[in-house]
Amino acid sequence: MNAPIRPRQRARWLPRSLLARNIALLVALVALTQACSFTVLLHFVQRPRIDRAAIIFSDYVKTLDGVLASMPADEGRAAVARLGGPTAPPDHLEAGPQRSAVRFFRTWQRDVFIGALQHYLPPDIQVRWQTGDGERLWIRVHVAGEASWIALPMTEDAQASGIATTLALSVGLALLAALTGYLIQLHINRPLKDLARAARHVSAGEPPVALPTDGPTEIAQVSSAFNQMTQALQEAEATRALMLAGVSHDIRTPLTKLRLAMAMAVPRGANDTFFASAERYLDHIDTILQQFMDYAGSGEREAAQPGDLNALIGRLAADFAGLGHEFDLSLEAVPVFAYRPVSLMRLLMNLMQNAIVYGRSGLAVRTWTEGDAAYVAVCDRGSGITAEDMEKLKAPFSRGANARTHSGGTGLGLAIVERIARLHGGTLQFRAREGGGLETLVMLPLGPRSA
Repeated sequence: MNAPIRPRQRARWLPRSLLARNIALLVALVALTQACSFTVLLHFVQRPRIDRAAIIFSDYVKTLDGVLASMPADEGRAAVARLGGPTAPPDHLEAGPQRSAVRFFRTWQRDVFIGALQHYLPPDIQVRWQTGDGERLWIRVHVAGEASWIALPMTEDAQASGIATTLALSVGLALLAALTGYLIQLHINRPLKDLARAARHVSAGEPPVALPTDGPTEIAQVSSAFNQMTQALQEAEATRALMLAGVSHDIRTPLTKLRLAMAMAVPRGANDTFFASAERYLDHIDTILQQFMDYAGSGEREAAQPGDLNALIGRLAADFAGLGHEFDLSLEAVPVFAYRPVSLMRLLMNLMQNAIVYGRSGLAVRTWTEGDAAYVAVCDRGSGITAEDMEKLKAPFSRGANARTHSGGTGLGLAIVERIARLHGGTLQFRAREGGGLETLVMLPLGPRSA
C-alpha cells in the first residue's frame, strides 16, 4: 500500500499568496539584474575611464612639478603663491576622501581616482583631499628643492555624473516592472478566485455557474475542465437520483401488493402475532428505502423560501408532544430568512428523533442568533456516546455502539443532516452539554447564501 503523500514544508518567510510570491520574485529578479548591471558599469566602464583620467592628470602634475622645480626659487614661490598654495600641508587634509553611504558612487570615484593618481605619480609627489565647505585636491610639488602645496578646486560640474540618473531610472523601471506584474497577476487571480468560489458551491451541493473560457490559454483549459467536471457530476447525480427513484418504486410496488395479499389471505384474528411481525418488517424495509431516498436527494432541487425557524420548530415539537415526547423549548428571536422548508424540517426531525431514541431524557431545543447566523441546538441527557464519537458518525452508514439495539436505521441520519446543513451554507457540530448529555448544534447563515 502506498504511503500518503505529505505536503512539503514551506519556509515561514515565504509569502502565502501566489500574487505576493510572483511580485517578490519579479522584484528580486529586477534587483539582481540592476545589481549585475551596476557592477559591470563600475568595473568595466567607469574604472577604466577613471584610470585613463588619472594617467592624463598625473602627466599634467609631473609636468607642473618639473616646471616649478626648474624655475628660480623666487619665481617658483611666486607661481605657487598665485596658485594659493602654502609651503606646509594644512592640518585638515586627508590621505583619502571620506566615505559616504548616501553618495556611494561619488565617494567610490574619488577613492579610485586618488588611488590611481598616487600610483602613477612619483612617491615624493603626494595628493590629499580636502572636504568641508569646498572640496579641493591638494598636490605637493617641489619649488627650489622645497616641498610646497597647491590646491585645485573641485567644482560640482567636475564631480557630477550620470550615475545618479541611471540609478533613479533603474529604480523607476523596477517599480514599473513590479506594478506591471501586479496588474498581470490580478488578471490571472480573478479567474482563479472564480474557480475557488465555484468549487465551494459544488462542495455545498449547489449547482455552480459555468466559468468563462475566454481568458489565457492555461486558465481557459482549467475552467473548461472544471465545467466538464461539474456537468459530469450533475449528470451522475441525476442518474443516481433516477436510479434510486426507480429502485424505490420497483420495490415499493411489490411491497404494497404483499401487504394487500397478506390482508386478504390471512383471516382476521388468525395468527395476529405473525401478521404484526410481518407488518413491522415491511415498515422497516419502507423506512430504509425512504432514508436512502432522503440521503440521495437532501433537497438540492428544492427552492429556498423566507420562513420562520422558530415556528417550524414549534410545529415539530407539538407533533412530538402528541406522540408523548415533550421538548423544552427556549427560542430566542430569529429573523425571517430564506431556507429550504422541507429539507430543514427533515434535518430537525432527524435530530429530534435521535434525541428521543438515544437520549431519552432532558429533551430540549434552543435557538439564538450570533452575528450573521442562526443557531439551533437539540439537547438531551443521554450518556451513551460522546461528542467526539458523534463526529465520526457523520460519515454515511456509520452507526454507534448504542444504535445496535435499535432497528430501522441505516446509519444515514447524521449524514443527511450534515448534507442539508452544508446545502444551506451551514455546519453541524456536537458538544458536551453542561450538566451531562449531548448538544447537537446547527449553524445556518442568515444571508443570501441559503437562498
